[in-house]
Amino acid sequence: MRDSLFWLGLSLFLVAISLTAVLIAALPALQEVARAARSAEKLFDTLNREFPPTLEAIRLTGLEISELSDEINQGVESASSVVKQVDRSLSNVKKQAQQARTSSHSLIVGVKAAWKVWNSSAKKRRFSASRSSRID
Repeated sequence: MRDSLFWLGLSLFLVAISLTAVLIAALPALQEVARAARSAEKLFDTLNREFPPTLEAIRLTGLEISELSDEINQGVESASSVVKQVDRSLSNVKKQAQQARTSSHSLIVGVKAAWKVWNSSAKKRRFSASRSSRID
């Protein structure tokens, strides 16, 4: 029985030494885990402080971009209406120029016709005047 007690004591001693060796080997790893936890805590604190203002700034930037795009759309619509008005004005000017051309052409044709009629009636008057002076 003494022999079994010896082996039990020796086993417990070896287990204790093994556990001590594992703990000694694990201490640097546990210290690194503690440092990583502190770094993560600092990071989370920084994120808690910085995220809300950053998100608010991003939200405001989005609103400003929406307002700018609305203003740009209004400007484009305004420019489009101006272009349409200019196009209508050009069409009206073109029509008026065509009408003026037609009117001036008609006036010229009328003047030419009146000139021919006046010349032909003047020739008839001269011819009749020369006949009546021969008859007398």
